[in-house]
Amino acid sequence: MKTIGNVQAEANAEVFAVASGAIGTDKTCVVNSDGTVSVVAGTAAELGSAVVVNASFFSTAAAFDSNSNKVVIAYRDDGNGRVGTAVVGTVSGTSISFGSEVVFGASGGSEARPHGMTFDSNSNKIVISFTQGTTKAVVGTVSGTSISFGTAAALSNNGINNTATFDSNSNKVVLAFYDSDNSDAGTAAVATVSGTSISFGTAVVFDSSRTDWTDITFDSNSNKVVICYKDKGNSSYGTAIVGTVSGTNISFGTAAVFHSTVANAQVITFDSNSNKVVIAYQDASNSNYGTAVVGTVSSTSISFGTPVVFESAAIGGANQEIAIVFDSNANNVVISYKDAGNSNYGTYIIGTVSNTAISFGSAAVFNSATTDYFVSAFDSNSNKVVFGYGNGASPNAVTAIVYSGPGSNITTENYIGISSGGAVASGSSATVDIIGTVNEDQTSLTAGQSYYVQTDGTLGLAADDPSVFAGTAISATKLLVKA
Repeated sequence: MKTIGNVQAEANAEVFAVASGAIGTDKTCVVNSDGTVSVVAGTAAELGSAVVVNASFFSTAAAFDSNSNKVVIAYRDDGNGRVGTAVVGTVSGTSISFGSEVVFGASGGSEARPHGMTFDSNSNKIVISFTQGTTKAVVGTVSGTSISFGTAAALSNNGINNTATFDSNSNKVVLAFYDSDNSDAGTAAVATVSGTSISFGTAVVFDSSRTDWTDITFDSNSNKVVICYKDKGNSSYGTAIVGTVSGTNISFGTAAVFHSTVANAQVITFDSNSNKVVIAYQDASNSNYGTAVVGTVSSTSISFGTPVVFESAAIGGANQEIAIVFDSNANNVVISYKDAGNSNYGTYIIGTVSNTAISFGSAAVFNSATTDYFVSAFDSNSNKVVFGYGNGASPNAVTAIVYSGPGSNITTENYIGISSGGAVASGSSATVDIIGTVNEDQTSLTAGQSYYVQTDGTLGLAADDPSVFAGTAISATKLLVKA
């Protein structure tokens, strides 16, 4: 008999450990940091409490600063001369708190409307893109619970709906927008951050027709940027195009249609688990239903799977009423939107990508009031998603709430084996069959098949996420543990 922490083990046989929580027989188990053992179990999604950021606003943007481990939200402060304003948020558990508001786009005869924000991981700076007469961008440095800004740089283009992403291959920021000074042509520009300054290369037109609803993401698998938009020059079809950054220039492949009828309010994210992009949008030809589609980038082209309806009711589209973000902890896509079929409530839904398809769970409400101006950011430090939105109940105050996705207590390292010898209460000694032993309490197994621990503790033939090998069946009732 060998003792390791609170675990007593017989070599290549069983362990006897204190149960943390009740443990039934034939249950997959993990070893905890204190040496106790627990049943593998999933954890439910959870929402924190809503926090009002500003009482009067218009237009929002958000991003996560992985250097400071803070979330930054920007907006036009309608209670302060319509200046561009930003706040720094700190996530703790399912709570978020904010520092003081900081102005980045002072009033100068025209309002400052932020539309895009990204984190430049090369310079460790936040970049906010906004419209104030022309397309502008400004560099922000987060320190503690505050942010300071350099001097904004401007393009000559009057870029509306300017969105931003960071290309980690070229270490450049890329903006996409439609240029109201050039017949709303789809346009992009590459920006370089140096210290607290930002400069632009020459703006490039990617679609000379009228465009709308531009959004942009970076595909780190192909090292390309992907822009989605409404192509008004082609029957308002939902369209996407792949861009390649070289120096301060960007070039584009051929545009591809992802929705061959009218599409509105397109938003896009990159799923780094599947190496796919996901676009969510309002399908105007199908009663404005919420719809999503998976895209695969190959060289300078993009192809799409079959669109999937995630909300069989109208979703909002007029006032930034949909947002999308990838949750790299749970490896799923989180879409937040205005559910016009349910009193315009703020709603979210989880999507999981498999090859070129996406499947969805059930939608849930996060704000039981009229909701608009949706943004979201994934906090990779806390593994939480932050929803930013306009809460019509306040009225229309920019508000934030923390979402914690469903999870599990299993990791790639803590699986120990399968319980045996009967059920035990919490605090009692549990028996666990470990590596190299045969658990004889199974049912309905197929001999010769490999089995994997699922996040809810059951056994399955396919690996879950994380992938944890449970063992090999040697009969319908016997599993050779982790061998």
